[in-house]
Amino acid sequence: MTKLNHHRVGSGDPLVLVHGVGSRWQVWEPIIDTLAASFEVIAVDLPGFGGSAPLAHTTVSTLADALVDFLAAEGIQNPHLAGNSMGGGIVLDLAARGLARSVTAYSPIAFWDTAGRVWCQQALGRAKQLSKVLHPAMPALLGNAAGRSTFLGLVFGKPWAVDARVAVDTVEGLLGASGFDAALASFTDFRLPDRSAFDGIPITIAWGNRDILLTYATQSRRARAVLPGARHVTLHGSGHTPFYDDPAGCARLLLDQLE
Repeated sequence: MTKLNHHRVGSGDPLVLVHGVGSRWQVWEPIIDTLAASFEVIAVDLPGFGGSAPLAHTTVSTLADALVDFLAAEGIQNPHLAGNSMGGGIVLDLAARGLARSVTAYSPIAFWDTAGRVWCQQALGRAKQLSKVLHPAMPALLGNAAGRSTFLGLVFGKPWAVDARVAVDTVEGLLGASGFDAALASFTDFRLPDRSAFDGIPITIAWGNRDILLTYATQSRRARAVLPGARHVTLHGSGHTPFYDDPAGCARLLLDQLE
């Protein structure tokens, strides 16, 4: 049985929230209370991230397998699924296995070309190395708007507006993620299933127009071509991880699944 650290709150249809590479369940905090008024929310830490123990062999696919095992062990059947970045790729993978009532993916991986994928891997790898080198100084650097803009612009559309404590916790989550390097390397081989695997499943793909990690202009366009039957939404003013940039807009996309 796969045990995952998770946060579970609310009542209603089950909604499982899956973070991206180097992140943890708390990335969803800006919208969890709103969602918990209508859903039973289960926000998970994937293996090797946050408070969950790592796998012996970490890839995007083995992380997806671990989430499947967790859902079975917890008795969570036919949930709504939402994921960001790597988590977006994972929830689309689960949907293709017939395990989702609906899917909402915020800036999901795998709609890149080779150059876009390499840029993502190198940019995140460099961000981790820089954070490691500057770790002792990070609380001071992230204590002002200019520092947050410099170091967090890769993931947030409005990094200057992010609370300093959230900024520090974001960096700590990255540095503490033992599964980060292997998961990031596995992006090279990860592929989404054929579009026919998603027939009959409501899918929303959302992209912040300030996303510079999985670039909005190219990858959101490719997602529209690959999944023409999905609902495609632009989150204006948001970055790669949009929940702090536009919490109301992000929550609305999930609440729409109940209507």
